[in-house]
Amino acid sequence: MENRYSGRITLIVISLSLVLMIGMLLPGSGYGQFQPGQKRTVAVDEGATIKGVILSRDGETFVLRDISRSDTVVVLTDSTKIRTERKGLFRGHKPFDMTALLPGLILQAKGKGDSQGRLVAEDITFSEADLKAAITSYAQTAPVEKQLTETDKKLEETSKEVLETNKRISSLDQYDVVKTVTVLFKVNSAKLGAQQKAQLDELASKAPGAKNYTVEVKGFADSTGDFQKNLGLSQRRADAVVQYLTVKHNIPLRRITVPMGYGETKPAGDDKTAAGRQKDRRVEVSVLVNKGLSQ
Repeated sequence: MENRYSGRITLIVISLSLVLMIGMLLPGSGYGQFQPGQKRTVAVDEGATIKGVILSRDGETFVLRDISRSDTVVVLTDSTKIRTERKGLFRGHKPFDMTALLPGLILQAKGKGDSQGRLVAEDITFSEADLKAAITSYAQTAPVEKQLTETDKKLEETSKEVLETNKRISSLDQYDVVKTVTVLFKVNSAKLGAQQKAQLDELASKAPGAKNYTVEVKGFADSTGDFQKNLGLSQRRADAVVQYLTVKHNIPLRRITVPMGYGETKPAGDDKTAAGRQKDRRVEVSVLVNKGLSQ
């Protein structure tokens, strides 16, 4: 059974490393772990379109490095459009929310400069192949059926460098944990009950007071049933928590890391007992603050 699931578990672990990267390495906090790049300043109201790779992300901003190794701080707003590139005459853009903006993702950001020299993004586009590649950390596949330009190839190399650097960093050491709750679910259910909602209400009350906070959401399932179905169930549980936090408490999606379902891969209790399996049917939700930015 271990061999049967090893490939899937490897993929999940890689995705976990990406989720924990978000918001870790902005200037003044650990950003110096990368080879220094030249800082790009965008003049106030100056229009700019920049293609590059995300080095790091923290809440409403991320650092974008272009082919010349110039680094631009990009600001996300509620009106920022995030979507895939257009594919041919009859295939339009596919919209995404802000949780798709992972470190290592190659994208194009279009917008205008603000008073701090940052680029306020109006439109962000990327290919589905590059999104998949970022999620899998380039460890298993490269973009498929895509003719890469020299710029794309060099950006991929830079992206790999970013991801390899991040793998050597302990994310837990970079965060202050403001609040963590474990929300339990019934068998085969992704529905939030009154008790679970009360837990999330308490957690949400801590978030607005935390400077530069990020909310991490991880879903799990017990070991009973089919492995693939458990992955889907754990993802639905994580999504239910995200929906409640965004709809009920107006926590912006840009503050939430990509909600991930890990299935039965991380048991919290003894899966041979009913009490142990009950602990496994859970979503772990944490409000995190980058240590370098919380001071």
